[in-house]
Amino acid sequence: MDALGSLLEGFDVVFQPQNLLFVVLGVVIGTVIGVLPGLGPTATIALLLPITFGMRPESAIIMLAGVYYGSMYGGTITSVLLRIPGEAATAVTAIDGYEMTRQGRSGPALGIAAFGSFIGGTVAVLGLVFVAPQLAAVAVRFGPPEFAALTVLGLVLVTYLGTRSTYKSVLAALLGLLLATVGQDTISGTSRFTFDNPDLFSGLDLVAIAMGVFGVGEILHALEDRNRQGGRIGAVGRILPTRADWARSRGPIARGTLLGFPIGMLPGGGGVMSSLTSYAVEKKVATRPEEFGRGAIEGVAGPETANNASSISAFIPLLTLGLPSNAVLALILGALMIQDVTPGPSMITDHPEVFWGVVASMVIGNIILLVLNVPLVGLFVQLLRVRMGVIGAMALLISMIGVYTVNGSTFDMMVMLGAGVLGYLMRKTGFEAAPLVLAFVLGAILETAFRQSMLTSGGDVSIFVTRPFSGALVACTVLVLVGTVVGAVLRRRRGDSTGVLTRTKQMAED
Repeated sequence: MDALGSLLEGFDVVFQPQNLLFVVLGVVIGTVIGVLPGLGPTATIALLLPITFGMRPESAIIMLAGVYYGSMYGGTITSVLLRIPGEAATAVTAIDGYEMTRQGRSGPALGIAAFGSFIGGTVAVLGLVFVAPQLAAVAVRFGPPEFAALTVLGLVLVTYLGTRSTYKSVLAALLGLLLATVGQDTISGTSRFTFDNPDLFSGLDLVAIAMGVFGVGEILHALEDRNRQGGRIGAVGRILPTRADWARSRGPIARGTLLGFPIGMLPGGGGVMSSLTSYAVEKKVATRPEEFGRGAIEGVAGPETANNASSISAFIPLLTLGLPSNAVLALILGALMIQDVTPGPSMITDHPEVFWGVVASMVIGNIILLVLNVPLVGLFVQLLRVRMGVIGAMALLISMIGVYTVNGSTFDMMVMLGAGVLGYLMRKTGFEAAPLVLAFVLGAILETAFRQSMLTSGGDVSIFVTRPFSGALVACTVLVLVGTVVGAVLRRRRGDSTGVLTRTKQMAED
């Protein structure tokens, strides 16, 4: 009952006029940027970070959280109508959603996606209410060894689960760790990689790096690909699903919720992984699997529910452990740090208005999104007619002004532009920026925790395996690494076997 009572106090925070306005503003912005291909929650939140500098902590995080889960709704619209994912997590939805559009059933596809997203998001909020305080109670007993081991596990999971190319994500993460070492040593105060530049003594600024890699980098890439965004917008028609649609969607919605919630808490999990997992499960358990890829409504209901449930549960490790599970949460961590709010085990007691205000805002935000997305889909679709050149120019100007206002530093502006070029080149060469930024954020946590552990143990590394919690986390890390290697070997052997069989068959035919 304590959790429910605290949640009611959170509603008191949300229903303050300014916070209610930020809930609406956040989910509307999220829906809009989800609709617009080329922009996403990561780039948008990076551009909005400077704006939060003068806001109250709860108001800032309420708005940014709304942008995050609101973009999951908006990305569905272009996936269904144009087969252009507005957000990466909705790419799976485009498979069957677009086929339903071709059959004249885009309305039910968008409708079931909206209702499934609402159900998954709402259930995930309830899970957050009960799981987060329990995890925080356990995390209170964490010391430097546990945080070091947990950070390493997070980095490994991010590089393994979050991307298609493991070696490219490892390289990106290593670059992020290198950038995190720039500045003064937190223990000895020694300057590292500063090149006698006073602007680098305090390290590279997270806002400048994030706005550059995600914001400027995504803008440049979107401007280059703007000609690929065209397409004939399909008619929406009736939005509400039929009874038959609901009968086929009940199971996928339930399974999507149960899958998305735990996957969202994993570092590197997030909406992409949860939607892919849900789609694979639904195709496996379907009585008519041959319909998948040809307009099966289950292929829309399950993934959409899963990615929205995961977007809510992803806040659990951020708020209770101070560890972001994906790039968007890393930026929200930056927003909290700007507000002098340190997320972690004590956040629930030290800043209850922020924690419970954000949780309660998710309930209100999901209701607002359902109300907006069902009757106003046609209006959001018209945003596709806005030229990317106009949006990109405005976003670049806002980002330049925004990064300057945080610290009043022209050096940060140069860092942002340099990071923007880096982000653009990474996109062009198949590297993902998320591991870089996550490693940059986690690098400082890892270094401090590791150094403190070594000082405590007198240089004995066994401290990481002799303590129960840290030992369990190290074991999990080893299992993930071993599983990665074994999986790669098995895939290579399977490929070699297939190649031998193919060559043998060709020789027999000859």
